[in-house]
Amino acid sequence: MPEAGQDTPDGADDAAPRPGVLDELGRLGDAARDLFGAQKELLSAEVGLARSAVSWMLLAALAATVSGVGLGLTLLALVGVLLAKWFASWAWALVALAVLQLLFTLGAIVFFRRCMHWMSLPVTRREWSAMMRDTRARARRQVEREDAP
Repeated sequence: MPEAGQDTPDGADDAAPRPGVLDELGRLGDAARDLFGAQKELLSAEVGLARSAVSWMLLAALAATVSGVGLGLTLLALVGVLLAKWFASWAWALVALAVLQLLFTLGAIVFFRRCMHWMSLPVTRREWSAMMRDTRARARRQVEREDAP
């Protein structure tokens, strides 16, 4: 074994400590923490958004249910009035009310669907996929570089 300060045959200085398994694992842990740190922050932000979306989704579902029941009752009353009065003038008020309730119901359904979209964590899934593609491509390039003569 060469003395400290002398060059080894491969040109490395023996004074520097040789990395051991624990050192390699520590560096692997640091690299993983660096790699997944931003992903973790993004995931936690989106989970917070999804949590708040749950309460909004429940509120939208309640609004859709109430307006749906109201629309059903109004339409039944409208049919009853139309049959009883055969297009009396006050029936147009019920028609206008039915149209307003229909618009409210459609708005609640659109909002409910948007909350469901937030719960699917779209940005996190897209970022995770991109990160995995980049990592796989980097690993393939490294393997090809090591295999090349």
